[in-house]
Amino acid sequence: MDKPLHFETRAIHEGIKDHDWEGATLPPIFQSAAHFHETADNLSQTFAGELPDHIYMRLTNPTNRFLEEKLASLESGRAAVVTASGMAAISNACMTLLRAGDEFVASSSLFMSTYALFTSIFKKYGITVHLANPLDMDDIAGKITDKTRFVYMETITNPGMEIPDLKKIAALAHEKGVPLMVDNTLASPWLCRPIELGADIVLHSTTKYFSGHGGALGGVVVDAGTFNWGTERFTDFAPFVAQKGNLAFLHRMFKEHHVNFGTTAAPFHSFLTVLGLATMGVRMERHMENAMQTARFLQEHPKVKWVNFIGFSDHPCHDMAKKQFGGKGFGTMLTFGLADQDACFRLVDNLSMILNLANLGDCKTLIIHPYSSQYVSFPRDLKERLADPCLLRFSVGIEHIEDICGDLASALEKV
Repeated sequence: MDKPLHFETRAIHEGIKDHDWEGATLPPIFQSAAHFHETADNLSQTFAGELPDHIYMRLTNPTNRFLEEKLASLESGRAAVVTASGMAAISNACMTLLRAGDEFVASSSLFMSTYALFTSIFKKYGITVHLANPLDMDDIAGKITDKTRFVYMETITNPGMEIPDLKKIAALAHEKGVPLMVDNTLASPWLCRPIELGADIVLHSTTKYFSGHGGALGGVVVDAGTFNWGTERFTDFAPFVAQKGNLAFLHRMFKEHHVNFGTTAAPFHSFLTVLGLATMGVRMERHMENAMQTARFLQEHPKVKWVNFIGFSDHPCHDMAKKQFGGKGFGTMLTFGLADQDACFRLVDNLSMILNLANLGDCKTLIIHPYSSQYVSFPRDLKERLADPCLLRFSVGIEHIEDICGDLASALEKV
């Protein structure tokens, strides 16, 4: 064709004709723990990386490989590795770069599990994270030291609903000689592709918008393949640079962490994710439309104290969202506040359609009270900083908007 295909079309058609599936338009589910080889030499060459054949599911799998190729393309990257969960993707990517005594800089507004990993788990291994305001370039720059190995951001912070300027942060990181790693889960590549803004490594929980139906767990690490790993700061990458050049990062992650930590995605989950990708474009359009209308409904309700939604023109990150997301939308998640925790509980308990569960990016509308659930084990002062007791996180689904707002209205009457 004369012009490149649009994202929605590529999400459906990318890679289908590149594989011999006897005319099938979906990849087979290769549910096999291992793959046999005709000759001893063939298996030897495969182990040596000289052949791209498959050996054992913990290493590679044909269904997973198809999803990796598709997601790398959709995120404008050169290669990808799918993992068993989003947290597996984050852990693998970070540990590939970190050693005892190293430091890294991360947004001070992070998803709960990421925050715990960075501030608590990594500390046990002598690794230090410096948290910086994701909207303050001076704060980010001031936290980068000679020991810094990377900068970590979320495209849309969870649940803070902030949008860092990825293009400026990427330029800053590169000026300091370190890569930028971005969790793009809340935006999805339909809304934003961080690699096109300068990011070097992009992460996702594919459980969310890629799958879209709450039925498949997964994660992915996408490598832009543009960062120079052959510098003095990254001398430990030398053997991997010699083997794979600018794809040294993903090669090292696969060889050292993905394979040995056993974080392989289940091929059935990868298959379900491929199915979800086919409708991702139309789902995202409905998600965005519903999110805007739901936010307006909540904003006008007398029992709702405040609404934090990037789509409102007075939101501090509204203009950055318009610039960074190209006018396609403002995300599908919002937070809002009621009088107190008891009011939040009464609302949740009186919903009839909207589901109370720990997920987001589902085709179904979901709600959670983070303070009493995801952050329940955090110290009180930290909980209140990361998730106010009055805050509800709302992931807007693709149901009819009248049903979403109607369920909220009915529940709010009982608050």
